[in-house]
Amino acid sequence: MGWPIMAAGMDPVKPAEVLVATGNKQHRDPARRDRPLRGQDQRDSPPGEAIVGTGRISAARMLTPVLPTLPFTKSQLATLDDALVRASRRASLHFGVYLGDLGADTRGRAEVLHDSMGKWADEAVLVAVSPGQQVVEVVTGCKAAHRLPDRGCKLAVESMIASFKQGDLAAGLASGLRILTDHTGS
Repeated sequence: MGWPIMAAGMDPVKPAEVLVATGNKQHRDPARRDRPLRGQDQRDSPPGEAIVGTGRISAARMLTPVLPTLPFTKSQLATLDDALVRASRRASLHFGVYLGDLGADTRGRAEVLHDSMGKWADEAVLVAVSPGQQVVEVVTGCKAAHRLPDRGCKLAVESMIASFKQGDLAAGLASGLRILTDHTGS
């Protein structure tokens, strides 16, 4: 019954920049730079480095991916999903949450996202939050707008912002959904 939580702006795995096999470093010991290599010289090198015949060090480094950080823990996601389902059932409307950048025209983008709810859009309420832009947009479909007064939306947004300022996105969204549901006339 509830619309899924959509999140944007999470980059796929990005590799960290690492120089690999540059061959532009010289041996630490100037006395050993121009000597022919022996087995002992290679054993003295740290793992991933080799001293080549000219005395240069060829180094290879492990590439470590930078994983995106997710905005919610599994517990928070479960709580949000539960709040969406409860709100949708209690109000007989479809509730959705979008978390991510909304671009320059935040209201316009939120309306496009609301419309993407397809056949449920008329009876849907979308809460679009862009933490980076410090923007919260609540978009209601035609039928939902008749049942959810602007005052209820404003109270929900104020409640969410108070939680967001304390750094708790999940609690703010759950609270906002409860307030929206409470102000929905049956």
